Amino acid sequence: MPSNDARILAQAAVPTAAVGAVAVVVSGVIAGGKGMIGAAVATLVVILFMGLGLYVLQRTAKSLPHLFQAMGLMLYAAQILLLFVFMATFKNTTLFNPKAFALTLVIGTLAWIAAQARAHMKAKILYVEPDSMTGRKPEKSGHSS
Repeated sequence: MPSNDARILAQAAVPTAAVGAVAVVVSGVIAGGKGMIGAAVATLVVILFMGLGLYVLQRTAKSLPHLFQAMGLMLYAAQILLLFVFMATFKNTTLFNPKAFALTLVIGTLAWIAAQARAHMKAKILYVEPDSMTGRKPEKSGHSS
């Protein structure tokens, strides 16, 4: 993964992990041990789903740049749908507190999206490849009077 992609991934994952750690503590105080487990699992799910999505999006941008925007929209829709399916699947579980899990999942997802948007805004990504210039001056295209 190029350094810029890794930097964006880290700048999105670290704040999400911090929000998840706070959610684990708050869930532990409010819902006990099962709340802590639910918040921890939700944090891991968010980082895994969103990190994998960012990786797929970066690979698509490099190999199929003409599909980048459509792929981004489809990817975010698929991620949100998968997160809802994950929440519905574990709605009545006894492994952990489902309310702590669901709230942490939503808050973690929002934290990831905000951190990723900030990372992209702060990134200095070139719009034009500087190596693509050959040093030739463009020919005149208008009338030569």
